[in-house]
Amino acid sequence: MLLPLLLSAAITAPLQAPLPPEPAWQGKTLALINTQDPTPVEAAGFAVTPDYAATVAYLKTLAAGHPALKLSRFGKSGQGRDLWAVTLGQPGNGKPTLLLQAGIHAGEIDGKDAGLMFLRDWAAGQHRALLAKVNLVFVPIFNADGHERAGPFNRPNQRGPQNMGWRSNARNLNLNRDYTKLDTPEMRAMVALINEVQPSLYVDVHVTDGEDWQYDSLIAINTTYAPKTTAWLTGYYRPRLYAYLKSQGHMPGDFLFLEDGKHPQKGAILWQAEPRYSNGYGPARNLPTVLVENHSLKPYQRRVLATYALIEESLRLLADDGKALQQAIAADDQARPAELPLAFGRGDKAERKDIPGVGYQYYQSPVSGAEEVRWTGEPLTWKQVPVWPMDKPVLFAKRPKAYVIPAQWPGVIQRLAEQGIQMERLDMPLKLRARQYHIDQFQFAKAPFEGHFRVSTQGQWQIVDEKLPAGSVRISTDQPLGNLAMLLLEPQAPDSFLQWGFFNAIFSRTEYMEPYVIAPMAEAMLKEPKLKAAFEKALADPAFKADPEARLRWFYERSPYFDQTYLRYPVLREE
Repeated sequence: MLLPLLLSAAITAPLQAPLPPEPAWQGKTLALINTQDPTPVEAAGFAVTPDYAATVAYLKTLAAGHPALKLSRFGKSGQGRDLWAVTLGQPGNGKPTLLLQAGIHAGEIDGKDAGLMFLRDWAAGQHRALLAKVNLVFVPIFNADGHERAGPFNRPNQRGPQNMGWRSNARNLNLNRDYTKLDTPEMRAMVALINEVQPSLYVDVHVTDGEDWQYDSLIAINTTYAPKTTAWLTGYYRPRLYAYLKSQGHMPGDFLFLEDGKHPQKGAILWQAEPRYSNGYGPARNLPTVLVENHSLKPYQRRVLATYALIEESLRLLADDGKALQQAIAADDQARPAELPLAFGRGDKAERKDIPGVGYQYYQSPVSGAEEVRWTGEPLTWKQVPVWPMDKPVLFAKRPKAYVIPAQWPGVIQRLAEQGIQMERLDMPLKLRARQYHIDQFQFAKAPFEGHFRVSTQGQWQIVDEKLPAGSVRISTDQPLGNLAMLLLEPQAPDSFLQWGFFNAIFSRTEYMEPYVIAPMAEAMLKEPKLKAAFEKALADPAFKADPEARLRWFYERSPYFDQTYLRYPVLREE
C-alpha cells in the first residue's frame, strides 16, 4: 500500500520546479502587445495559452470578418480533432509561400500565440503590403491531442505558460520522429499539406530544454542534401534574420547541444538531424526548412515576441528574395547526385567560439550523490568553446536507376505514395534481373522506439533473377524526390523502412528440416568437393564443431529446401 500512497502524494503535493533566476529583459517587440484588441494570450498577460476550442473560435472570428483569411481543415488527430490551417494568399500562384508550423510538440506552443498576434495585426491593416508579395499557410496546433493534455506539470524545464501541452500525441508517438515513416494521422495530413501547397520555406517552431544561456531563439538549418537552398538559408536568410532579431532586442544563435550539460568548456555540437525530424526531412526533399528552438528558461512573453519577429522577418525575406529561393529549389530538384550520403557524424575539426552563456556553480547534491550544476542567471561569455560540426558523411550509397517493391508490401508502397514519390505500377508479372540485399547479420533493438522494434543489419548486394507479381511498383530515382526515396529504401540508411521494422517478417523462418532427414542428405551433399572443403573450414570453429544443431543447419541452409526469401530484403535495385 505504500507505493500508491507515495505516488498520490507526489501528484498532489504543491511542488514547483526550481528554475534558474529569470533574466531581466527589455526589447522593442514589447510594443507588439496590444491591450486594446488582445489575443487570448495577451488578455491573460501571457500567463496561459488558449485551449484548442478557444484558439479555433478566435480564428473563426477573424475569418468571419476577413474573407481573404481562409480557415480550413487539412486532417484529423488520432482522437478525432480537426487539424486547422490558416491561409493568406493563394499557394501555387507563383509567389513564394511560407508554411509556418506550431505545436508539433504541444507544450512548446510559442508559435501558436505569436501567429495569432500576427494575424490580429494583419486583420487590423498591418502587413498588407508584405502579404501582397507572399503567401502564408499557418498551422497553429499541429499536435491537437497533445495540446489538450495540458497542465502545469508537463514541462518542468520550461518557464510558462502555466497550461503547457504534452510532447507526444494521444498514442504517445512523437510527431517530430514521424516524417519518414508516417505512422500517425497527423503526420500523414501534414505531408499531404506540404505536397499540396509546395512551400518555399517551412518554419517549425519548438522550445528547447537543456543548459542555460543568453540565447532566446536558436535556429537549426541542416546543410545536407540540398546545396542550393542551403546556400540561400545560410548565406542570405540566416544572417539577415539574426540581424533583425538583434535589432529588436532578442538574442538569436545557431542551435547547439553541449556535449556535457554540466561543463560548457568541454564543447558543443551543431546537430544535423536525420530525415525523421522536420529539419532533416526538409533537405531530403529539397524543402528549405528552419527549425526554431526558443529557449525554455526565457519567459513565455519574450519567447512569443521573438517568434512574432521571426515570422515577420521570414515573410519579409521571402518577399525580397523569394524568387532566388524558388530558383534554388528548382536547381536542387534537378540534381541527381551519383552518390548520396546516408548518415553523418562529427567533423574532423572543431571551431572555437565565444558563446553567450550564463554563470554557473557546482555543488554536491545529497540526492544524486554527485556534483551538480546551478545556473546563476548572470551573463557570462564562455570563452573559446570547441564547436563540432556534425556534417561529415560517414555512409554512402550509389544512386541506382530505380527500386522495385513487390506487391505484397502495400504498407510500404502506400507510405511512399503519400510522401509524393512518383512510381510506376506493374500491370502484369515481370521477370527482372536486379540486385538484392542479402542479410548476413542482424540485431534488433532491446526496447521499442516510437512504436517500432528497430533493426540494424550487415549484408551484401547480390544479382538475382526475380519474378514480380502484378501490382508491384518501380520507383525511378530520376525525380525530384529521388533522394528521399533512397533514404527510405537503402537498407543502411538510419530512416530506411528496413531499419524502422517494416520488413521484420523476413527475419522469421517458417519451414524446418528434421534431423532424421537432413543428416543422411548432408552425407550425400559432402560428395561435392567444394562443399566438403567449406564444411571442413567451418569445423575449425570449436563452437560450431561442438554444436550438432548448427552443423545440420549449415547443410540445410545450403540445400534447395531452404527458404530462399529468408533474410532477403525484398526491395530490388536496378543499377
